[in-house]
Amino acid sequence: MNRIKLLALMLLCTIAAMAQAAADGGTRTLRSPNENMLLWFGIDGGRPCYSIAYKQRPVVKRSYLGLQLAKDKHASKKMDETDLMDGFELADSKESTFDETWKPVWGETRDIRNHYNELEVALKQRGTGRRMILRFRVYDDGVGLRYEFPQQKELNYFVIKEEKTQFAMTGDHTAWWIPGDYDTQEQETQESRLSEIRQRFHDAVNWGNSSVAVFSETGVQTALQMKSEDGLYINIHEAACIDYATMHLNLDDRTMTFESWLTPDATGMKGYMQTPCQTPWRTILVSDDARDMLSSNLILNLNEPCKIEDTSWIHPTKYCGVWWEMIVGKSAWNYTDEFPSVKLGLTDYDKAKPNGRHGATTEKVRQYIDFAAENGLDQVLVEGWNIGWEDWANMWKQDVFDFTTPYPDFDLKALNEYAHSKGVRLMMHHETSSSVVNYERHLTDAFNLMNKYGYDAVKTGYVGDIIPRGDHHFSQSMNNHYLHVVKEAAKHHIMVNAHEAVRPTGLCRTYPNLVGNESARGTEYEAFGGSRPDHTVILPFTRLQGGPMDYTPGILETQLGTWSDNPNFVHTTLAGQLALYLTMYSPLQMAADLPGNYRKYDDAFQFIRDVACDWDESIYLEAEPARYITVARKAKGTDKWFIGGKCNEDGHKSVIRLDFLDKGRTYDCTVYADAKDADYEKNPKAYVITKRKVRKGDVLRLTEARGGGFAVSLM
Repeated sequence: MNRIKLLALMLLCTIAAMAQAAADGGTRTLRSPNENMLLWFGIDGGRPCYSIAYKQRPVVKRSYLGLQLAKDKHASKKMDETDLMDGFELADSKESTFDETWKPVWGETRDIRNHYNELEVALKQRGTGRRMILRFRVYDDGVGLRYEFPQQKELNYFVIKEEKTQFAMTGDHTAWWIPGDYDTQEQETQESRLSEIRQRFHDAVNWGNSSVAVFSETGVQTALQMKSEDGLYINIHEAACIDYATMHLNLDDRTMTFESWLTPDATGMKGYMQTPCQTPWRTILVSDDARDMLSSNLILNLNEPCKIEDTSWIHPTKYCGVWWEMIVGKSAWNYTDEFPSVKLGLTDYDKAKPNGRHGATTEKVRQYIDFAAENGLDQVLVEGWNIGWEDWANMWKQDVFDFTTPYPDFDLKALNEYAHSKGVRLMMHHETSSSVVNYERHLTDAFNLMNKYGYDAVKTGYVGDIIPRGDHHFSQSMNNHYLHVVKEAAKHHIMVNAHEAVRPTGLCRTYPNLVGNESARGTEYEAFGGSRPDHTVILPFTRLQGGPMDYTPGILETQLGTWSDNPNFVHTTLAGQLALYLTMYSPLQMAADLPGNYRKYDDAFQFIRDVACDWDESIYLEAEPARYITVARKAKGTDKWFIGGKCNEDGHKSVIRLDFLDKGRTYDCTVYADAKDADYEKNPKAYVITKRKVRKGDVLRLTEARGGGFAVSLM
């Protein structure tokens, strides 16, 4: 069937659906402000449904909406058997428009426009009288939709067994996906047709270490990036996930229809609700230009405005730390190899025998503080500073850390005084080992300690199975915990960088002290065997849609065996590592390598010294998922521009027109590029640095090696 016939058939199906919906109580349509995006809503046999088109091209076919409820022993039999999926009729509808420009505390741009048209559909369920509102916001680059439940006698408390939001695709798109998992996103992205997900699923899953896909062999996580045969880029994710479970997507590969699948809690239920309440937004980004996927602010805009009145203490941060040497295996988190025989806080570490490999020593941390001060870095992260690391992992142990007691060889008070004397702060580390009960019990004391010594940022961690036992990292209760930590931290003027937590959904707009997350396969995996070179040119299309990632770039000594017993290597070129400071946006950027390794490549390290973490303007110059990304950014409050380009294992040739520079200015341009013989496997550290004068309208022609990239500073 050719494309014209296929589009005609889709149009006929849509007309038929609209006719049926009209018979059930009317349809509604709404266009985006520039009229490129079209939303259609209707009721089909009592079931609410919708479809989306972009520039008169179908994107989401007729898809159904609703919630399946769990049986409630307190409800009457009649109510108990009634889901929120069908039997609805249209009670009312309202249309409105909204247009504002707001300033983020930090971000890729100084100003963000929030402009949409809104459709509010009020539904009433026949027989029960239950009321449900479907709210649609139609932007020029996508659609957000959510369920809202007014307070009502007919629906007060209810338990969600499953959410049944559908996204019916128009074809067998190319997709970039990771398998569904209730506890981790630390996986490499798969690229396949939608119809190939099932057959590739088992190859992508590490069954020995993952709770993955207990629901389906075609389950995937969001953000899901797709590309249609006719060149449309489509992304499905969620925004403002508050007091709700994280959404996965189940695919019916016969009809190419995705359906939401929520993370359960320890009881197997998906959500406990009390009206008035609402779900997170379900988001669909659409464009015929891949660059629009990266520059979209739709997910941020669907979150509430900032709730922190005074944000003066929140600041972008560039840091180094005692971390990489432990990841690689040269140093250890634990002070002794003796396992404590009694519970936390009673072990006499002063009498324990040191293992000689402990990384977080007073002497070593002083060296990192000196390095940070010499090179203009703001903070020094120290992991393994506190007692408890001897038996912290894989024990499912409730009482592990108290987050206040240092090891004997870590002088907490003296190190903070030394750091402050150098104009540097220490960054706190709270590894919870996923014992949420324990962390919440100690949280106030831990934050008070940070306030006492002048810490203003904490890296939290959730390695291991969740306690309360049986719960999952992405459940409703755990999502509430992560947000609780962020809110409590704000009271203490502390910024949060959460690792192994839930993937972000734009909450950093509402709580901008949430300056970073991990929630993906980060740089540490380069020490465990590596990630493919395309990994960092797909993450901005997927994981980074909901917020920045603490990817920990900047590994310039890419061959780990030159300084450790680790035989692995980093799967990029040295110049490609510099590019990540631009292409992997975050207000929190780590110079992750060792000070000694940076001294070996001091001329290249100059770019890390110079590059900003906060921006007035960002322009995506080139982009294609998992192939290449080139972006130019203007540093906040300055005339300085930086450009970064990163590619996959195929290499890439970039032609960069400097049309974005200010007219009449001359810039000192420094280019850090792959050498002609550079290759991420064979010759990763071959780079060249060139300098020239440039003006608006000049052109840079740069060649990226296999797995390589480039970085440019324009002063």
